[in-house]
Amino acid sequence: MSAGTPPLLELRDVGKDYGSVIALDGISATVRAGEVTCVLGDNGAGKSSLIKILAGVHRADRGEVLLDGAPTSFGSPREALDAGIATVYQDLAIVPLMAIWRNFFLGAEPTRGWGPFRRFDSALAKETTRRELAAMGIDIRDPNQPVGTLSGGERQSVAIARAVHFGARVLILDEPTSALGVKQAGVVLRYVAQARDRGVGVVLITHNPHHAYPVGDRFLVLNRGRSLGEFTKGGISRDELTRLMAGGAELDQLAHELERPAG
Repeated sequence: MSAGTPPLLELRDVGKDYGSVIALDGISATVRAGEVTCVLGDNGAGKSSLIKILAGVHRADRGEVLLDGAPTSFGSPREALDAGIATVYQDLAIVPLMAIWRNFFLGAEPTRGWGPFRRFDSALAKETTRRELAAMGIDIRDPNQPVGTLSGGERQSVAIARAVHFGARVLILDEPTSALGVKQAGVVLRYVAQARDRGVGVVLITHNPHHAYPVGDRFLVLNRGRSLGEFTKGGISRDELTRLMAGGAELDQLAHELERPAG
């Protein structure tokens, strides 16, 4: 990418208040095509507020949000989606008892025919679902099986592939590995890398630096609504990232308190 090309999405000194509560203050971040920007922080760090601003649920009270270098402000999730910003929340917006292909096209069903003879083109939906999942490296045994029968990692992969298929330029993933075991988390991170390699700018929200570091290109660390810094992968190690999230000196003090006395 040319050095002069503006980021897909950029935050500059963004702030958000809820009454007297400052949820975010002075947050800056960059999301580029073909890169993963990881937003890390514990509960109450401001990750959810940041997602809502990026997804068009809330407007920022301060600062700027830029899309392709131009200031913008999304008035609704639909406006953000129309601009190519897709958000996959923890609940995935899927219907467990519906088939995989029905979930893939939920709310955007392809049709054939005209006027009163228009009907859902199920054959096209099934073939497209199979093809798009395969393009992401996802091998689904049977697109007719209920999506609820898939593992947690597989369900996440379907949601990611669906967002990419429908033209997401920026893909926001809300804690996609939080409820998964080690193996399934690895499955999801592999599909995050697939989306990145297809030129999508990915925002990975997580509290786990061990999941973020292998796939991340940039890291924004939040603490109580404020930024502890934005780092490139070359600018911070996994241990430094973990230490920054854990509070550094606070972690050392806790380790000292918990240490078993010698003898």
